[in-house]
Amino acid sequence: MFEPREMLAAFYERKGRARDVFVVATLPVPRPRPHDVVVRLAVSGVNPSDVKSRNGRISMEMPFPYVIPHSDGAGVIAAVGAGVDAHRVGDRVWVYNAQWQRPHGTAAQYVVLPASQAVRLPDDVDFETGACLGIPAQTAHRAVHIDGSVAGKTVLVTGGAGAVGRYAIQFAKAAGASVLTTVSSAAKADAARHAGADVIIDYTTEDVAASIRAATGRSHVDRVIEVDMAANAGLYPSIIAKGGTIVCYGSGVDDVALPVRMFRQSDVTLRFFLVYQLPLAARRAAISDISKMLKQRALSHAIAARFPIAGIAEAHDAVEAGLASGGNVVVQLPEQIP
Repeated sequence: MFEPREMLAAFYERKGRARDVFVVATLPVPRPRPHDVVVRLAVSGVNPSDVKSRNGRISMEMPFPYVIPHSDGAGVIAAVGAGVDAHRVGDRVWVYNAQWQRPHGTAAQYVVLPASQAVRLPDDVDFETGACLGIPAQTAHRAVHIDGSVAGKTVLVTGGAGAVGRYAIQFAKAAGASVLTTVSSAAKADAARHAGADVIIDYTTEDVAASIRAATGRSHVDRVIEVDMAANAGLYPSIIAKGGTIVCYGSGVDDVALPVRMFRQSDVTLRFFLVYQLPLAARRAAISDISKMLKQRALSHAIAARFPIAGIAEAHDAVEAGLASGGNVVVQLPEQIP
C-alpha cells in the first residue's frame, strides 16, 4: 500500500520574480486516478518554458490556485492507479509533460501523471540524465525529423552547446547528416565537438556564412534547426539552400521580421512546433529513438548546474540568465522531508 501523505514541494501562488514568489513547504501527496502512476522523484529538470510560465512572460494569470512547476523529471514508480500493471512499481522512469495544463509538476518529491508519460529509464542511466529528456531531447528529435529524412544532408544547429542543441547534433548525426553548429565561446565549442558536430563556428568572432562556405565548399545548408529566430533571421538569405527547411523551436522575442520574398523564391519551408503537443506518431518515434540510444550509450548529456529544492529560485534565475545555454539545469529532491 502507498503510505506517504505529505511531500516537500516548491510552488508559487502568484507570478513574478523567482525569489519573490517561490514557496518550499509540505503539501499533500496527490493520489493516482485510473491509468495514472505515482513517481517518487529524485531529480527535476528546469527548462526555459518553466521560467517563462512563472515570470509571467506567457501570461500573468494563474491557471490554478498554485503551481508546482516543471515538466521533466526522473525517479521510481511508487504506486499505480487502476488499469496499470502493478509490476511497474519499482520501475526507474523519466517523465514528460508533468505540468502541462495541470497544477502539479516535478518540483516535488512525488508527481502523479498518466502512465504513458513515465518512460522506462535503463538501469545504468542516472536520474539527472533522465530529467533532461522530456523537453530538450524530444524537442531536438522533432526538430531533426519534422520535415523528413536528413540522411546525406547538411544541417546547421544554432546554439549547439545548449540543452536542445546538443541533442539535435547527436540525432542529426545518427540520422546520417553532416552537422554544422554555432557557439559563442571556446568552452561551448568543446561541448559541441563532444556531441559530434562536424563543423563548429564561433559566431562572436567568425562570419557564419563565410565559415559555412569555407568548411563545406558550398554556400548553403539544407536545414537550419533554430534556437533563436529573432537573433538569426537576418542570416537566412545567405545560408539556406533552395528547397531548404528552417525548423524553429525558439525565439528571443515573439515578433520577428522575415525575408518573405527570398523564402518564396527559394521555396523555403518554415516549420514550427510545440513539444508539449507532439503528434502521437512523432512522440512515439522520439521516445523509441531516445530509449534505443540510451541503451546503446549513444547519447551524451551536459548538466550546467545543480540545485537543491531549497534553491529553486536560484535554479530559475540561472536559466533566466542563460546558464542553460551550456546544458541542463536540474533540481535535486531529498529522499525525506527535512
